Amino acid sequence: MLGDLFLSLYNKAMKTLYGLLRSSNHSYDGHPESPNRFDFLDETLGKISGIEELESTPARLDEISRVHTPHMIQILKAASPGLIDHAPTYITSTSFDDALLAAGVTLACSRTVSDGVAKSAFALIRPPGHHAEPNQAMGFCLFNNIAIAARDALARGAKRALIVDYDAHHGNGTQAAFLDDERVAYLSTHQGGIYPGTGSIDDAPHARGRILNLPLPAFSGDEAFRQIAEKIIMPFVRGFQPDFILVSAGFDSHWSDPLTQLGLSTQGFFELSRHLVELAEEVSKGKIIFVLEGGYDAQNIANGVETVFLATTGQNYKIEVDDKSPYPEPNIEERIQVLRELHNFPKEK
Repeated sequence: MLGDLFLSLYNKAMKTLYGLLRSSNHSYDGHPESPNRFDFLDETLGKISGIEELESTPARLDEISRVHTPHMIQILKAASPGLIDHAPTYITSTSFDDALLAAGVTLACSRTVSDGVAKSAFALIRPPGHHAEPNQAMGFCLFNNIAIAARDALARGAKRALIVDYDAHHGNGTQAAFLDDERVAYLSTHQGGIYPGTGSIDDAPHARGRILNLPLPAFSGDEAFRQIAEKIIMPFVRGFQPDFILVSAGFDSHWSDPLTQLGLSTQGFFELSRHLVELAEEVSKGKIIFVLEGGYDAQNIANGVETVFLATTGQNYKIEVDDKSPYPEPNIEERIQVLRELHNFPKEK
């Protein structure tokens, strides 16, 4: 009996676990953040080896309140169906419960890694979360799922958590949640000049070396992110030495996303995911979770999710997709150098 239990736990620890929440009733006519975003996920989940679905329950209000104010939670709970901001963010009759479930799935992923049941996990959820600030829902986001998971990881024994956010939009809510929490580092790459208008390169001057923002010009793609991985992400992670890594995975950074204009390809997402997984192996005993944020083309989401699973399960890139960006990439070397100097990175050898 004990041998079987040990074998079961060992097998899970070698897998990537995932939670899936479609929130089918959280939908608004014509809105890009819809259940249709998951239209191709079933095919992806059915063909990847080394992954296993986990069970989850809704987050409790005391878990939500580790990030969000009681007033914000009550306002969201009492909100009437309709649009609640100009993003536009919407509410349906099920949205509050869906948001609790999304946070619960993310917590289940975080805890399975915190507790050593698995080294990695992926929360495939909607509604997304990284725009939700401690005192307000916004930007298609209701509760900040990844911030709630990071706080929970700290409560369960992690000393230092690091969040990497490669969504095309700045995660203003995540930054706000940890603006003054020295236990959590935050790095965002995002397209400059688009919603929500935050995340300038000189943001958070009191948190140099801990909160990094790299706004990028349109069409920054695979080559840009290769440089970012080597010259920004690697030294940042090694310098902070987290024992838990969380990733806001936004596949709207793909060049063909209908809402944004960055330039990553499917292979670019794989290389970025593999880089993050390798860094987790180096600094946090492999402990890493990915949390779905944006991405408004269903096929790009499915392809991007597959790249994460390939990276976390140690498989080679094998997606038969040739979707390299057709647009020339801008040179971002000067921008990278400015960021390195701003945050006192060691001089390059």
